[in-house]
Amino acid sequence: MIQIHTQSESESESESESASESQAAGLLRFPTYIVSSILHCSLVHFSSSNPVIGIYTILQGRENYLSPKMYLVESKGGAIVCMLFSLFFLGTWPAIMNLLERRGRLPQHTYLDYSITNLLAAVIIAFSFGEIGKSTPESPNFLTQLSQDNWPSVMFAMAGGVALSIGNLSTQYAWAFVGLSVVEVISSSLIVVIGTIMNYFLDNKINRAEILFPGVGCFLIAVCLGSAVHSSNSADNKAKLKNLSNDCQLKTVDTGSSTTKEEEFPNNGAKDLENGNAPSEKAKAGTAAFLIELENRRSIKVFGKSTLIGLAITFFAGFSFSLFSPAINLATNDQWHTLKKGVPKLIVYTAFFWFSVSCFVLAIILNVTFLYRPVLNLPKSTLKAYVNDWNGRGWAFLAGLLCGFGNGLQFMGGQAAGYAAADAVQALPLVSTFWGIVIFKEYRKSSRRTYILLTSMLSMFIVAVGVLMASSGHRK
Repeated sequence: MIQIHTQSESESESESESASESQAAGLLRFPTYIVSSILHCSLVHFSSSNPVIGIYTILQGRENYLSPKMYLVESKGGAIVCMLFSLFFLGTWPAIMNLLERRGRLPQHTYLDYSITNLLAAVIIAFSFGEIGKSTPESPNFLTQLSQDNWPSVMFAMAGGVALSIGNLSTQYAWAFVGLSVVEVISSSLIVVIGTIMNYFLDNKINRAEILFPGVGCFLIAVCLGSAVHSSNSADNKAKLKNLSNDCQLKTVDTGSSTTKEEEFPNNGAKDLENGNAPSEKAKAGTAAFLIELENRRSIKVFGKSTLIGLAITFFAGFSFSLFSPAINLATNDQWHTLKKGVPKLIVYTAFFWFSVSCFVLAIILNVTFLYRPVLNLPKSTLKAYVNDWNGRGWAFLAGLLCGFGNGLQFMGGQAAGYAAADAVQALPLVSTFWGIVIFKEYRKSSRRTYILLTSMLSMFIVAVGVLMASSGHRK
């Protein structure tokens, strides 16, 4: 039935002005929505939609951009795309952080810079994806949720941020002792074994167990192979130092253990491409001279210290990492029913924002403390020295952005396909090992046995990634 209402001219003019203002506001949001729509077409409808057709449809109906829907990853294909991008980002930022330490930049300075852009990534995600679309009672946008009584879920998200901050802070020291590849392998294995199993039950078993758990098994096999790679490579390095040429003289070398004591290495200021400069005389990668130059240049000195220190830090970091994904899962899905009746669950963007805030606050507190009370015999520093240290700051900022967007994409994919399947991004040693080989030349001039083990480890990781992603379900 059609109803006809009469209006006064003033009321008509008022409504007309209101409509014009609403349309103007919608037009102001139009460019932002077009960008989000392109992403929507490529992620949410990745497996079935044509982006060109999607954009054309948007342009045809103005209601689509005046009152767009909240952007959420809803399809399995979109979730997998998110996880693949996340895998690359989360596997790359550790290599950048490790590069800066090997160049001699203090890890406290690097981590403070990293923390700033890591939080910035969460803010960008919250105010873009979290604000696109009309807020509804069932799916409020980011700013609306900030004023709601959802503190139990917020506390879960912040607890996850604390776990991540402690884990990341620990690994930047472990990389120097154990190496990038093996640190990422061990920490990722603990995330899979502990975190993935927790997420499987928190998600009400939406992932296919017959595929998920064999994937976890593949990951554990790869971990064993990774440990074998580390052992074999360490033996290779011992042999190199034992047969050191007369150009580099050692006071005392303990060839029966994993440590080298009381070294006096010539430091002629030689720097390689890893240090950002082209040297006149550069030690060849994989040689004993190369290992000595690295020790002279890096900020965390490892010669003379047991590798057990690094392994202990690595296992501690892995345990911390394993808790942050289940915490975000609880924050966004409220499996324990901590929210009051009628209070909507946190959208993933709001949860990620609070997650990043707590991560940032703890990182600032700990790293400012470490400036004045450093650990592992690092030199003391000050806030003034940090502010004036621009050597490598751009790289540290980039690492923070990669980590922030990588975590955000992991959570977005997990919300759609299940956080257990999203933990497949913990196969990031695939990426980290690649950068370790290309940038740091970790396995250059190693033995044939090391190369065989390395190839086997990477192959098993590829299988593990595929199996875990195949186990993804769909949240109803």
